[in-house]
Formats: sequence, C-alpha cells, structure tokens
Amino acid sequence: MTQHDKIVLDGGDLQRTLVRIAHEIVEKNPGPNGLGLVGIHTRGAVLASRLHTLVGELSGSEVPLGDLDISFYRDDIDARQPGAQPVVHASHLDFDLSGRTVILVDDVLFTGRTVRAAIDALFDYGRPDRVQLAVLVDRGHRELPIRPDYVGKNLPTSGRERVNVRVEELDRVDEVTIGAARKRAAVGADGDEEEA
Repeated sequence: MTQHDKIVLDGGDLQRTLVRIAHEIVEKNPGPNGLGLVGIHTRGAVLASRLHTLVGELSGSEVPLGDLDISFYRDDIDARQPGAQPVVHASHLDFDLSGRTVILVDDVLFTGRTVRAAIDALFDYGRPDRVQLAVLVDRGHRELPIRPDYVGKNLPTSGRERVNVRVEELDRVDEVTIGAARKRAAVGADGDEEEA
C-alpha cells in the first residue's frame, strides 16, 4: 500500500463481507449438492477457497472447489501489456460441471472482460446448468453486459483510480484499498489486484 491509498475494507471487514456472501449463496441455492465454486486466478481463487470453507460450514455439505486461469482466453491481452507474456497458472476443475450451479468468484469486477474470459474457459470444461458471479468489489465502468449475483462492496471509482485487493495468503495482509492508477504497462496480464 502506498501512502496515498485509502483503506476501504480492512481484514475484519473483508471476513464479514465473505461471510455475508456465503450466506447469500446458501440462501439463493437450496440443496448445496448442486453447487460448485470456481475461483479466477489469482486472488479470486483465494477468495473462492475461503468461500468454499464458509459455504461448507453453513450448508453442512462438501461443495466442490476449482480454479481457472483465463490468461489465454482474454481478448485484450496485447492491449493490457504490449509484448509481455501473461503469467499462467494451472487450472483445476476436478468435478463434473453438468447439472450444477457454478459460482465464479473474482476479486474486482471492472469492465467485465475477465468474467467473459472465465465463462469461455469454464465451458471448455463442461456445461453447467447455471453460472453465477460473486465478486468482492464491483467498481463499475462495465464494457460488457455482465452483472454480479453477489457483491461484497459496490465501490464507484473514476478511471484514474485503482482498486487493490490484498489477501493474507499472498500479500500477508487482508485489505481492499483505492488509490491512483498505475501506468497501464504495470498492470498484470493475469487480471490480478484489479480486473479489467
């Protein structure tokens, strides 16, 4: 975090937000045997793992968990970082998607391009009955007609701002901050910290 970043959610806020989203998922999807959670790399996968634990505790059943790397599904990879190679992670979807409601989990919803790419990637693994979207932060500025089913925090931002999601597992701190945008070339090709 830089000295100019403003903390929007601290560790306690982030945990309470995930608990609320988990409650909403269980309430909206009775009979959790038909659910599956899939996180979008990298921070979305971490958040999906946390939601997996919470949904399991609330529902009393084991909900399958997977994660997706969407690096090669993005339609704007060259525009985000010209000449750079994307950071590629392995995808893990070790359960049958058929007949399930799959909840895609990501950290920040921005233009919608990461989610579109994730849906393309998901359907390469199978055909779920339904796909729902859970995001920690929705910052607006959509370029595609994508709307989340579960939102931790709506955070109206300007194009000159950047939303940073940090998680204990990767960054040694749980927090969401907002600050000045970095130069476009500095944005990671894997959509991390902020979806584009």
